[in-house]
Amino acid sequence: MRVVIIDDENAMHLIMKRMLSKIDGIEIVGSFHETAAASAFMLDHDIDMIFIDVHMPKESGLEFAQRLRESGRQTKLVFVTSHKEYALSAFDVYAYDYMVKPVVQDRLRQTVQRALSECIGDSAPAAKLWFNCLGRIEIRNTENNIVKWRTSKSTELFAYLSMHKGRLVSRARLIEDMFGGMPRKNAETYLNTTAYQLRKLLEDHGLKGSLHSDGNHYALNLNEFHIDLLRFEEGCKQMVRVHHQNIEQALELEQLYVGDLFGDLAYPWAWSEIERFSQMYMLFSQRICGFLLNKGDTAEAIRLLKKQSAINELDEEMVQLLMRALAIQKNKEALIRAYEQFSVSLYVEMGISPSFEVTVLFEQLLMELDS
Repeated sequence: MRVVIIDDENAMHLIMKRMLSKIDGIEIVGSFHETAAASAFMLDHDIDMIFIDVHMPKESGLEFAQRLRESGRQTKLVFVTSHKEYALSAFDVYAYDYMVKPVVQDRLRQTVQRALSECIGDSAPAAKLWFNCLGRIEIRNTENNIVKWRTSKSTELFAYLSMHKGRLVSRARLIEDMFGGMPRKNAETYLNTTAYQLRKLLEDHGLKGSLHSDGNHYALNLNEFHIDLLRFEEGCKQMVRVHHQNIEQALELEQLYVGDLFGDLAYPWAWSEIERFSQMYMLFSQRICGFLLNKGDTAEAIRLLKKQSAINELDEEMVQLLMRALAIQKNKEALIRAYEQFSVSLYVEMGISPSFEVTVLFEQLLMELDS
């Protein structure tokens, strides 16, 4: 069982590592002093159990647990703390256990062995599906083969429920958003049929029970899926700064965004989210470009900036970074072309000229190249 330790005290790292090393079947794959680093690590690593303190710098253990659950991950959480009073709050975020310091070896062993026995009892691994919704909408199985959707509406229902990250959605809201304009009775029948088709698809791939329904609500158990959208969103939130230590990870994360949410299937109920993720990508990609330009990697920066331009050619930050990159390459013709294309697009789309800041930057870069 793969575990990580999150605690801001060095002494607890040493104590937990020593105690866990005495228990067979445990592999400590990471130890962190704050939750941001742990979250970044978990983007690319499967973790079975987390030992975490409640009181942590920047983000508490309870806040971290809440984010983890909202992302759909069901990793076992064991709180290790000096405070008894947070136990109820811990179990609100589905804590696996709650230990008060100092941790006793026998108590720790009992918890770990219980988790290990559950893993053994589940020895037939649950089937996993990959759901990709950035730039397209597809499901792939563990062999990386595309799973054929039964109907377009079952595709939409899966997309809709995945956006709600495991939360219950009422039938009334689903009908309004997905079947608006249809007579109520017909809409209810259509929803029932669509839910049945989606449930059958999931069951065919070993995911029986993944689509929850209580008659009045629906929800999707995201623990059975790897979803590119959730990984991208979590990564962008955690990687506030791009630096030498995380640039490779940042570039890997950037590659997840192959296009707008749901690609060509721009569902009306998703328009605000499509825009939100587009802006999230632009800001994140521009942070990467700023770092790349500072270290002199203009070729990679220009590649990303051209991708940004295809998403939003009117973004001022993008065109300013692009002009800087072209100036660093001493490519005067490309610099002029970039500014002129931006000017034309801005006038055609909005009837305005580039801002004072963009124009001054362009003229300044031209002067530097000429000199």
